[in-house]
Amino acid sequence: MKRLFTFLPFLFLLLAMKDKPAYRLFTSEGKATDKDKMLQELAKADVILFGEQHNDSVAHGLQLEVTRGLFKTQGNNLVLGMEMFETDVQLVLDEYLSGKIPERNFEAESRPWPNYGSDYKPLVNFAKENSLKVVATNVPRRYAAAVANFGVESLQNFSPEARKLMAPLPYAVDYELPGYKNMLNMFGGSHSEGEKGRQMVAAQALKDATMAYFILANWQPGQKFLHFNGSYHSDNFEGIYWYLKQLKPDLKIATISNVTQKDLKKLEKENRKKADFVLVVPENSPKSY
Repeated sequence: MKRLFTFLPFLFLLLAMKDKPAYRLFTSEGKATDKDKMLQELAKADVILFGEQHNDSVAHGLQLEVTRGLFKTQGNNLVLGMEMFETDVQLVLDEYLSGKIPERNFEAESRPWPNYGSDYKPLVNFAKENSLKVVATNVPRRYAAAVANFGVESLQNFSPEARKLMAPLPYAVDYELPGYKNMLNMFGGSHSEGEKGRQMVAAQALKDATMAYFILANWQPGQKFLHFNGSYHSDNFEGIYWYLKQLKPDLKIATISNVTQKDLKKLEKENRKKADFVLVVPENSPKSY
């Protein structure tokens, strides 16, 4: 009954769409594909980066379907990773998955996102029911905040224990990557060239570098690592993808990007080449918040 309950929101969503598709899948070049074909390709990768819009109910439903599909072929060689949990709660996460602590304590102490219950709990519970490892990959936000406010050098002031919770220092930041350059431009005016803008980009890069580091630290050859993160952390084969390739150039990585369009008949030009697979949902699709 619990499994049915966690899947009901997605089921009701599909029924509500009636004859209209809830989503469409495309390849990087804009060729229409489907979930089964995508799963066949994902199974060839070592690491899969599923980029989401955090409030997209359709994407969250597909994430569970992809997890189930990969589990059917990979079994316990499947490992899940989540941006939504920070590295300093790994112990709490492990204790819950192994049944050592009740759910109420896990949710009270793991700092879950506000939409955890509707969007991520089904994934965590699927892992728990099937004895899958779930890795908390995101840097604790206090360290990203330190970089944003005081610069990368401030990380040296933290204890060795604290530095174990982030990517090894010093971590590279390529300010010429298009995604990071766009971030600089978001600040506008003098900030786009100033130190504050660079600190904000360095904070974003710390998140990307940390997620990449903890993905590789918990992956072994023969395993499939399915990681859930915001699309902006892996779009255009940058962010986490870029750091993974710096650490292990021969790693086989597949990416998914979640976008919205008014028309689902074809992939719009600006959404092409964002990822190996592009999940397109209607602009008016249901949101969890």
